[in-house]
Amino acid sequence: MPGIDRGEHDLTPQMTTPPPPTDEWDPGRRKDAERMRTDRRRIGWTAFRHSYPGLIVTMAIAVAIFLAADAWLLLRQRRYHRETADLRASMTDVERKRSDALLAQEENRLKVMVALFKRQAKVDATLHLSVSLDSGVMYLERDGALLREMPITVGPERRVGTSPDTLHIASPRGKRTVERILSEDDAWQAPRWVYQDRGIAPVESGLKGALGPAAITLDGGTVIYSLPSVGPLNDSTYVMPGAIRVRASDLKAIAPNLRPGVAVYFY
Repeated sequence: MPGIDRGEHDLTPQMTTPPPPTDEWDPGRRKDAERMRTDRRRIGWTAFRHSYPGLIVTMAIAVAIFLAADAWLLLRQRRYHRETADLRASMTDVERKRSDALLAQEENRLKVMVALFKRQAKVDATLHLSVSLDSGVMYLERDGALLREMPITVGPERRVGTSPDTLHIASPRGKRTVERILSEDDAWQAPRWVYQDRGIAPVESGLKGALGPAAITLDGGTVIYSLPSVGPLNDSTYVMPGAIRVRASDLKAIAPNLRPGVAVYFY
């Protein structure tokens, strides 16, 4: 058998040693290898301030605005405390005790009423809506069973109108009943104070779809509506004071199950 020259035909991979490190700088993706190499690291605050003057100015202005807002709120708080102290100082001991007792009584009565309405909503066997104002959730319930849970946005409490003809609008509490179920084809006349609150010229006639694709009106004037595309409520950042805004998909889903007279509990 003829011999094989393994020196010329050996295919076994050979171990290679990496070349010794050099001090030459590899430009990598940079095409201009002759360009001076720079170091982006900053050593101290002085270098950072000189490198980003615009950012420093913006941060300083923002801090100044926040400090000014805090100072304004602190001054208003001190003024309220001073006015309260002056009013209490002008009262007699009997009047102060009577006012403290009335305030405590009203607070306790409100807590009892909220707990009572919440309990009543839990034991109501008929189909009803429960609105938790603090949690921002509305529930469709029947006989203690939860049928649908819907996130809501509660309108703020606000004094509206033009002095001296003003009106304090508060969030609804207690039990209401459904009066009408509206669709986008139904017209709704917004109160004049809504236009004043939005800074819009009032419209004397009702607008179709002014309460969105679906809405519910309750006794006492409370409305549960969705975001409309027309009218004074056509603003995602604005919620009508004393009202509840719900997603249109949720209102459309529960509307066929509602009718006038259905109870709505606010707590």
